[in-house]
Amino acid sequence: MHELPQQLVNGLLLGSMYGLVAIGYTMVYGIVQLINFAHGEIFMIGGFGAFWVWTALPGGTTMWVALPLMIIGAIIVATLVAVGAERFAYRPLRNAPRLAPLITAIGLSIVLQQAVWAWYPSSVVFPEIDGGPFHLGSITIQTGDIFLLIAAPLSMAFLGFFVKKTRSGRGMQATAQDPDTAKLMGVNTDRIIMMAFALGAAFAAIGAVAYGLKYGEVNFKMGFLLGLKAFTAAVLGGIGNIYGAMIGGIVLGLAETLTTAYIADVPGMQQLGGQSWGNTWAFVLLILVLLFRPQGLMGERVADRA
Repeated sequence: MHELPQQLVNGLLLGSMYGLVAIGYTMVYGIVQLINFAHGEIFMIGGFGAFWVWTALPGGTTMWVALPLMIIGAIIVATLVAVGAERFAYRPLRNAPRLAPLITAIGLSIVLQQAVWAWYPSSVVFPEIDGGPFHLGSITIQTGDIFLLIAAPLSMAFLGFFVKKTRSGRGMQATAQDPDTAKLMGVNTDRIIMMAFALGAAFAAIGAVAYGLKYGEVNFKMGFLLGLKAFTAAVLGGIGNIYGAMIGGIVLGLAETLTTAYIADVPGMQQLGGQSWGNTWAFVLLILVLLFRPQGLMGERVADRA
């Protein structure tokens, strides 16, 4: 158990990454009641956007100069793809039966994944930040994780300010509660919905940069499993609740890390430990939450609409 502080930090870092991606799922669902299963691929596209910026920079550019540009590039690429998907794939189906946009989202996910695979069939090396690791007692933090420790709380602070204090944020709240009434009150619901897709993509892009810095690579399939886990985090926190998405992500990250590290120490469960079982325990947690608290840990703040 002397490794517990390190495992808690690892879980917090992993959960923060899940939470950044989960925000996109929960924002879109809260406004248009759509599970955007292509969001994991938006995350992946953001990672490659950062990589493309890095390859376009002159040789010898330091990471401290390149990183802000990579973040901007990741956000731009991910946002353009997400906004294009909303405009041309989802908006024409907004009044269709819910199964139609759901199938469209799955199809778009496959198309984006295969499109990137055609150019990058194997993983590409992501640049690293020089320095580190850093030690705080028994806790070791890698240099790449420092970015995530800073980016996650700043992103949540920005989102909280945007939703509560800005005109567009209040428009999002109104559209989530009743889009028809919001439209009668002068809210441009099409613009609000597009903005929700764009914001979700921006947070996913930041999470993708964190992923690349943490693991040292990006690849065409990185968004599939992480996207599923981020969706799980959104459901755990209460899908439709933007703060619940981050809480759900942290809970999921902690649960996955701790079970991977310690489940093998439980008598009779030695064969269920290790990294290979981490994904299994994450979805076991989802099943338990759905059984005993279907609305998620923080409930659902948006109104149900027919």
